[in-house]
Amino acid sequence: MKNSNQKFVSETVCGINYLEVASENSATREAHDVLSQILREGAQKMLQTAIQKEVDEYLQNRASIVGEDGRRLVIRNGSLPERELITGVGAIQLRQPRVRDKRPSEEREVFHSSILPKYLRKTKSMEELVPWLYLKGISTNDFPEALQSLLGKDAKGFSPTTITRLKSVWEEEYDEWSKRSLKDKRYVYLWADGIHSNIRFNDNEGRDSDEKRQCLLVLMGATADGTKELIAVVDGFRESELSWKELLLNLKARGLRYDPLLAIGDGALGFWKALEKVFPTTRVQRCTVHKTANVLDKMPKSVQPQAKRMLHSIWDAPKKEEALKAFDLFLNTFEAKHSSAVDCLRKDREVLLTFYDFPAENWCHIRTTNPIESTFATIRLRHRKTKNNGSAKASLVMIFKLAQSASKGWRKLRGHQHIPELIKGVRFIDGVIEQSADELKSSTTKSPTTHTEIVA
Repeated sequence: MKNSNQKFVSETVCGINYLEVASENSATREAHDVLSQILREGAQKMLQTAIQKEVDEYLQNRASIVGEDGRRLVIRNGSLPERELITGVGAIQLRQPRVRDKRPSEEREVFHSSILPKYLRKTKSMEELVPWLYLKGISTNDFPEALQSLLGKDAKGFSPTTITRLKSVWEEEYDEWSKRSLKDKRYVYLWADGIHSNIRFNDNEGRDSDEKRQCLLVLMGATADGTKELIAVVDGFRESELSWKELLLNLKARGLRYDPLLAIGDGALGFWKALEKVFPTTRVQRCTVHKTANVLDKMPKSVQPQAKRMLHSIWDAPKKEEALKAFDLFLNTFEAKHSSAVDCLRKDREVLLTFYDFPAENWCHIRTTNPIESTFATIRLRHRKTKNNGSAKASLVMIFKLAQSASKGWRKLRGHQHIPELIKGVRFIDGVIEQSADELKSSTTKSPTTHTEIVA
């Protein structure tokens, strides 16, 4: 029997001893379990020591408070019941010392630990774990397995039913956020887009059975210091002029006094018509990425690479004059055989090149709706994973929370130091201040004078 076992251990398949591999994997898992236990015990000791030190310092600072008999009135009095705290390394057990203040009630102080607040059962990172998992695509049915893998078998207080409670909290947060005052806000740039999501509506919120797609109207803005902010996320009826107008008027009703200097968006006619009526002084910049896609879609694949290079030569030109020449070259090149593509480009000639009248450092931000597109790429991924969110309101609130989470990683605009100059009315030509542009032009037109000296 012993020999047969030895033979089995030595057997290999394609050079791999699977029994030895299984043993190594088991040993690795045991090592990880031991390591996790060591980390939990270390964290528990460190926290317990920190809590003890905090109480000792509190008592030491009040050592001078004594009664008539000379005894201290603020003393330690045993410990509170043991409490379980869920942390990133798992569940740990803690005891907080109890402080007793024997002074009269009007002079008495209540000790509050800054390390272990009252009723705390989970660290902040753990409180954010469940909503983060849900927003990133983990379904409620997969929560037990996911949480067990992350926190261990002993983790408690993270039931999948938590999502049900979270949704109601998120709805309250969204309602409060959507009614916030904008009186102190000024948005220099405005990005607009419509996000379509395929979800199951179940005929809720007054929708007809044939209205299968939800359209979310999204607005982002850049403030005077170059900070990007999510302004609004609302459930619209397609991308109609009426829906956009209602949204823009709502911004004014909440205190937004100044028209944005520039609005960036795709070809949704509803937004542009509404913008003209609500913010008439705001200039228009059509998204060059959307326009490139629209033009190429009207051309055969055989000429698309050449057309794409020529379109990029328009958007990437350092000066508007050069961009116009590249624009005309594209029109003349493809006019005869691809008139529909040429017409698609020609009709937006001016609004595609508006960015040249703004600081060159801002061009990478204001030529396209990428600030919105990149943010909502994760949102579209979440929709594909979950197939639906149950209702239009649930979809709206979830997208609000996803966008709010993504906004933590947004960076300020490049060249944001020029924005105050824009607000003051300083003109920019080809991306530089007008005076600097004139000086540069005059310096290049003057022919250099060379002085020579003849030596006999």
